[in-house]
Amino acid sequence: MKNKLRVGVIGVGSVVREIYQHLYFHSDFTPMLDICAVADPNEQFRNWFCDLAKIPADRRFTNYKDMLAKVEMDAVQVNTPDTLHCAPAVEALKAGLDVVVPKPTAATIKDAHAMIETAKKTGRFMGIDFHKREDPRFKEAEARFQSGRYGSFQVAVLYMLDKLMVADPNHQPRFFASPDFATKNSPISFLTVHMADALMKVVNLIPIQVRAVGYSQKLPSLQPIAVKGYDMVDTEILFSNGATAHIITGWHLPNTAHSTTVQSNRLIFSDGMLDIGLDMPGYREIHKDGILEINPLFRNFEKNGLVTGYGISSPGRLYQQILARRNGQMKDDDYTAAMTPIALGFYTTLVLQGAEKSLEKGKPVAKGVTGGETIDLRNLLVTELGESAAKSYGM
Repeated sequence: MKNKLRVGVIGVGSVVREIYQHLYFHSDFTPMLDICAVADPNEQFRNWFCDLAKIPADRRFTNYKDMLAKVEMDAVQVNTPDTLHCAPAVEALKAGLDVVVPKPTAATIKDAHAMIETAKKTGRFMGIDFHKREDPRFKEAEARFQSGRYGSFQVAVLYMLDKLMVADPNHQPRFFASPDFATKNSPISFLTVHMADALMKVVNLIPIQVRAVGYSQKLPSLQPIAVKGYDMVDTEILFSNGATAHIITGWHLPNTAHSTTVQSNRLIFSDGMLDIGLDMPGYREIHKDGILEINPLFRNFEKNGLVTGYGISSPGRLYQQILARRNGQMKDDDYTAAMTPIALGFYTTLVLQGAEKSLEKGKPVAKGVTGGETIDLRNLLVTELGESAAKSYGM
């Protein structure tokens, strides 16, 4: 029986620096993880991580295909940009490995579908790290709503707004590894997916229509490097029961904001209402650096050197499931539950692609404001994957 998983890491950029290095080396899950190889084309990041993990030179790769071919492993974690999740995940699954992917599953439903179908055909485990699913506040909301306590879901307003430093390539130290991150990505792919996934996990409904409004008023004014991208996006989602949600995300708040991410939620039901106060995690400090909200629920640096919190436990539990499956200890029902479209983030990617397409087809309504076109998500799914695939996803 295995007590350790041999894990290869594909991509060691900002998400590893901010979250996963703590999972790998300083968490309750560390004893079950043997980080045995790394692939990343960026020499600086590759060497930083490999030196940290004491990975020998012959297990440091620029190309993940070489790593898959030359190193015996049980699983890989694909930490590449969203648009590059599919190919390494599919290759690893076909090689008999289990796979962990940070949110979102992929940037397009074609890629997400290919990953899901490959996992099912190979019988391997694939887990998507949407860490807000492990936030105890969302877990409580999910349990209470699905018990019937609140009746039918009707309307929600959710927001998640970052400080400007997150998207500003002029800020030092730079938040993202690449200076063009906010040009190539949007608040939808980085932030909206968090809230959309958490909401769908709570209400267990399929999205059927999306419309987005985008604001490009702050990022283009940055100096000396301007960013051609959206400061903020309001994504409106219509669900299969007629309920609606507005998810407002951005990365343009002044850097004097009390938290890196200012966020909260209000959900309204036929028999009640929920306020999920994410903006008040329970720890506020007054310091010479300012008044700051610290979120120890997400990532808590304990005095014994361990890092805990749902940002760590979310991917850690995926690895626990992988180890259980490798040891023949995962029940068939648990595997089936882990492979549903909601669990694998398919509908979240559907919302992501629909919202991006809404803005692509949109028209200017004011200076720096784009009014998106309404996107029928079933039509999008049929166009991209065909009628039979749409039916298989319940649409």
